[in-house]
Order: sequence, then C-alpha cells, then structure tokens
Amino acid sequence: MKRRFFLGALSAFSIAAPALAQSQPLSLNELSNYLNTLTSAQGAFTQVNPDGTLSKGTFYLKRPGRMRFEYEPPNDALVVAGQGKLAIFDKRSNSGGQQYPLHRTPLHIILKDKVNLNASGMVVAHQHDGTATTVTAQDPQHPNYGNVKLVFTANPTELRQWIVTDESGQKTTVVLGKLEHNKRLQARLFNVDRIAKEGDIR
Repeated sequence: MKRRFFLGALSAFSIAAPALAQSQPLSLNELSNYLNTLTSAQGAFTQVNPDGTLSKGTFYLKRPGRMRFEYEPPNDALVVAGQGKLAIFDKRSNSGGQQYPLHRTPLHIILKDKVNLNASGMVVAHQHDGTATTVTAQDPQHPNYGNVKLVFTANPTELRQWIVTDESGQKTTVVLGKLEHNKRLQARLFNVDRIAKEGDIR
C-alpha cells in the first residue's frame, strides 16, 4: 500500500449520516474547542480509493498525536499515526511499513496537542451550506505540506468527514460513522515502532 493510497483519493463524498439543518456556521472557536476536547474516540469509516472503489474499517483516535485505521478485508492495510510518525503497513509485506514524519502531513493539524483554528494563516476557507460547517486548514508555516478540509455537523458538534490534500495535490476523503467518545484505548495500538518490529498489525 503506497502513501498515495491513503493520502491520495478524490475530492468529495457525502456526509455519512443525516444531519439537522444549521442556521449559523460553527465558529472557529467552537470548532477548536470541540477538537481539543476530542481526546479519544472510535468508530467506523469509509474511504474512497484512487480507483473509485471503497474501503471500510474501524478508526481509532487518541489525541494528541495518535490515530489508527484498520481496514476490512480484502484490504490488508493498517495506517497508524503515533510517536511523531505516520506509518502504512501491509499484512502481506515484511518490510516494516512505510513511515513519514507526521508533521509533514495535514492530519497533524487535528492531532496537535492544542488546536487553534484562529491562528494566523491556519484557516484558508470557512463555509456553511445550511447543513454543515466546512473548514479548510493548513500549517501556516508550511502550506506546501497540503491541507485538510474538515466537515462538521451541529447539535451536537461532530466531526463527520475530512478531505486531505497532500503536498503533491492528491486528495483522499474519509467519512466517519457515529463516533464513540471517551474510549479507553491501549497505547500499543498506536506504537509504530512495536508494530514495525513485531509485525503485529491487528
């Protein structure tokens, strides 16, 4: 599984669940506060692949700095963010996975210890379509690293979808199912070095 597989699909996908109409967009302060209180979560996800097919699986989040995507068969991939790295593992390979600095990926923006969408140059678009609030954010110091478009619904505020554009301009869309918050997630799930060494990717 190549990096482009995860960070390079298409540009749009419908929100996973019906949402009540919002009369006003969620403010950047509200969205920053939501992300900062989203310390751990688990749920299903759907990803659109470069060839137009869909991959599904289970998503785990433990902020700051940790994410895990377990893909359902026939996809044998595992994507893990942890220890300052983003690693892509393939069960069929003994190579130890492909690893990249997490700070060079747009996902770093939402995995930071303190998210501040009001920071100068962080948000390049803030839109509202009557149903969802969409924010496009980038690293203001390194806009060449790409950006992430985050889609939120309200009542209550919930992250529903993101579209990552990587440094090469490739896009991927991940749509989240209902999130289970405040999950007790073991640190070993996000230990990139352990997974690379032991080959225990499940």
